[in-house]
Amino acid sequence: MALNINGTTGISGVDGSVSAPAVTGTDSNTGITFPSADTIKFSTGGVERMAISNSGVSGITAGITEADQWRVTSNFDSSYTIITSNWARHSAYGAGLVGSGMSESSGIFTFPSTGIYRIDFQTIAYRISASNVRFINQYITTTTDNSSYSEASSTTGSISNDAEAFSSGYCTFTFDVTDVSTHKVRFYVQAEQQLRWYADPNNGISAIFTRLGDT
Repeated sequence: MALNINGTTGISGVDGSVSAPAVTGTDSNTGITFPSADTIKFSTGGVERMAISNSGVSGITAGITEADQWRVTSNFDSSYTIITSNWARHSAYGAGLVGSGMSESSGIFTFPSTGIYRIDFQTIAYRISASNVRFINQYITTTTDNSSYSEASSTTGSISNDAEAFSSGYCTFTFDVTDVSTHKVRFYVQAEQQLRWYADPNNGISAIFTRLGDT
């Protein structure tokens, strides 16, 4: 088809295809094509990257698509435990959810889709006895085989016997979730002696999951 130049309608020519775009530079498989009515597609390397039609834009993810917050709903006393129970999605005080959200079973969290996720974990602990507590640890643990878990991120604190009875901890990790069936996360806490781990309604023990982008 010849290139047409019209003083009223402008310049027109072939429609092209994703692998052979109508408008290119020196790279013959990278450019713009017009595959159907009211549709423009952009490709690089012969692969469609973005499309614009009268229905909108596709192929581009704008902004954060998943953000979810969970908390532990009941206090528990322990010197070491994987937190396997009493998790619930936070819904008070205007808490929001973006996307479909995480799923949880016995303390193991499964991601709704692949992607790069930021995981934030915080705790509050209360000293039961009057003695020093030299270490109070919190851990984000991840698995990439749905079996063995590793300590991906941690933080530590302490409480002296002349200090306030509360201690708080926070840690974070960026997790590349390439397969939702194998890449999962769980949390555990550890201390020199038994503490009361405090499930304050304002997220005393909580985790936030935010999808930052594609893997």
